Amino acid sequence: MPDAPLPLTATREGILVPVRVKPRGRANAVEGVRHGALLVSVTAPPAEGAANAAVIATLAGFFGCARSTLSLVRGHKARDKVVLFSGAEAGTLRARLQSLSANRK
Repeated sequence: MPDAPLPLTATREGILVPVRVKPRGRANAVEGVRHGALLVSVTAPPAEGAANAAVIATLAGFFGCARSTLSLVRGHKARDKVVLFSGAEAGTLRARLQSLSANRK
């Protein structure tokens, strides 16, 4: 059964994206959408903000945007986080996510 699409929330500042983090993973990568959140694996441990910084860097690389346009809004000390993509459009983010699903088929 396919997972539901990622719920993106538009705000005046940009787009809010729910993220589920897997710290101490094998690689820094966006692995797909699971249970209503973007699954991001990072090699960094969940200590002293290392995993949070790795999540921002991984998302910036995946979506092709500057790290400075991303900020952690919620979940600084949890696996479930919310990331703000400043100035982004939902259509652009969804298009990039569709390319991820196409590569997995």
